[in-house]
Amino acid sequence: MQKNSLGLVELTSIAAGMQAADMMLKTSEVELILSRTICSGKYMVLVGGDVAEVQTAVDAVTNSLDFAIIDTFVIPNVHEDIFPAISGHSKVEELESLGIIESFSVASLIEGADAAVKAANVHLIEIRLAMALGGKAFCTLTGEVAAVSSAVESGARVIADKGLLVNKVVIAQPRKELLSDMI
Repeated sequence: MQKNSLGLVELTSIAAGMQAADMMLKTSEVELILSRTICSGKYMVLVGGDVAEVQTAVDAVTNSLDFAIIDTFVIPNVHEDIFPAISGHSKVEELESLGIIESFSVASLIEGADAAVKAANVHLIEIRLAMALGGKAFCTLTGEVAAVSSAVESGARVIADKGLLVNKVVIAQPRKELLSDMI
């Protein structure tokens, strides 16, 4: 199955989250990427596949379980750096400048990270999703200062438009020790 699109539902209820995962898999030809509890008592379901199938899966949940929905997205033509950053397998060996985007929701952060890497020549280091973060999420990226600044602004704008931006930072010359904390 080609994963050119990602869809996510973030829910207030663990039971509704498990129900959502089952519903998404039964209504569409999608691949389950993540289905788990997240802090603080929330649940997330992330699926990949063809854009139309992913949209159908997300729509099925939002139409049936709207009482439990925190946030959702469908990202067509998702950037290739998103998958390794979510799984923690990014291959960044040198830290140039460092960009950090922080969000109150998992869904808005992934959307912001995708917008960031599409906006400028940067590399995603990681995407951390709500575990031991009080339900928040953040991403880190690296590249030349101007590119990182542009990417962070683009990603933060997507999150801010949803009212979920916590903070955004660009560090021009970070200490190399910071990279060991991220990979």
